Amino acid sequence: MTDLTLLLDRRLLRAKGDALPRQRRLYELLRQAILDGRLPAGSALPASRVLALDLRLARNSVIHAYEQLAAEGYVQASRQGTVVAALPDRRAVGRGHALLTAPPMASGQPSPALSNRVQAFNRRRTAEQDLMPFMPGIPALDEFPLPTWRRLLNAAWRDQSPDLLSYRPAVGELELRQAIATYVRAARGVVCTVDQVIVTDGTQDSLSLCAQALADLGQRAWIEHPGYGGARVACQAAGLKVVPVPVDEHGLAPTKALWRQQPPRLIYTTPSHQYPLGSVMPLARRLALIEQAQAAGAWILEDDYDSEFRHDGPPLAAMQGLVPQAPVVYLGTFSKSMFPALRLGFMVVPASLSDQWQGALGDLVRRGLPAEQAALAAFINEGHFTKHLRKMRPLYAQRQAALREALTRHWPWPGEVLGGACGLHLVLTLPPDIVDVDAALAAMKKGLSPRPLSAYGMGGASHNGLVMGYANTPAEQMDARVRTLVRAISAGLAR
Repeated sequence: MTDLTLLLDRRLLRAKGDALPRQRRLYELLRQAILDGRLPAGSALPASRVLALDLRLARNSVIHAYEQLAAEGYVQASRQGTVVAALPDRRAVGRGHALLTAPPMASGQPSPALSNRVQAFNRRRTAEQDLMPFMPGIPALDEFPLPTWRRLLNAAWRDQSPDLLSYRPAVGELELRQAIATYVRAARGVVCTVDQVIVTDGTQDSLSLCAQALADLGQRAWIEHPGYGGARVACQAAGLKVVPVPVDEHGLAPTKALWRQQPPRLIYTTPSHQYPLGSVMPLARRLALIEQAQAAGAWILEDDYDSEFRHDGPPLAAMQGLVPQAPVVYLGTFSKSMFPALRLGFMVVPASLSDQWQGALGDLVRRGLPAEQAALAAFINEGHFTKHLRKMRPLYAQRQAALREALTRHWPWPGEVLGGACGLHLVLTLPPDIVDVDAALAAMKKGLSPRPLSAYGMGGASHNGLVMGYANTPAEQMDARVRTLVRAISAGLAR
């Protein structure tokens, strides 16, 4: 046997009754061995054929595990084969966080007005326009298994007693929290118990609660630039000072000077699929961000909004589970994986704060929707959620490919297509002579709803492009929709 099989084989054998596939179990064991230093940087992994023989696994299972580790940055190819990548010095990471008690609640303040440019654009939007082709963030609603959901919801209402019509637990219904905890542990690598899971009314509600509970008035919140405008609004409403942090091809990219001059209390980031530019934060940067946040006494808000739909391999493991006691609040939503009108999301808070969170929430929220929460728990527990995700991944990959092909055929201007590793949208950059807000308005008049990239900015260098959702547009319609978009923009330029 190789040294690696001595490290792994007994644990693999004990996992025979585990619900996880063997390839996933192998990946998890290798990942943990790398994180805790049992497989140090530079260690060469056995050839896939050799390890498969030693562990009596299918070779494809080993290849799958190696490919997932490479995608997340744990290993890399070299002349010696597959070797463990060099990661940041983690000796100080995970030794505890300076903020293991809940800080005082911050009082709310009105949100400052958004820029006139974005306001002028948003005033022209309606709910109906959000359903138009190319609207980002809208899943394929006509593909959702509505009969199954209707059956589960009806069953949940039949089981409701009158006492359940009162205010419900602020942390959410226990059955749903248990279902979420089981799912994120298996699918996202989140380390948690049910006591750490809090059901919310969606990501926006989660962000508002975090901004109020984890920071005081006037403290700094770092927000990705460009990034999700709802994070900015939530932090401003809580009276925090919002600091835009540039992103690059690897996600959030704070400088050493920024850490020194404007240290944060909150750090909002979308590491698995930066919104909207689509970059994926590599492992080394994730670990470095955790270590720097601990040193600064900051909390990381990890928004994992659509990573179930990764198109070039399994979803990447969450930042939350990388190190023990990571100062990370994990945020999830069902708006993209199911449908936006459900208005259910969740947070996974650090174990050290779960008791304080449960006490504080009673002063902040009055939770409801017991039937919807019961139906969602059943949807997950009976396997419908996983089945739906398996169905949608290839569908969204097909629709993205159709959009790329249509742009290749019909787009007449210079530009770059960004993102696409996962999720429901792409970003198309525009040349300087095409103003993205004007292009989006022209498209809206023709029944299309791409969003202007500049609307996601927070000052500083502006970004010019279109954020184009593809999930809600059938592949066979994509060519015609792109041609309509090109005609709309061309007509605007001709005026």
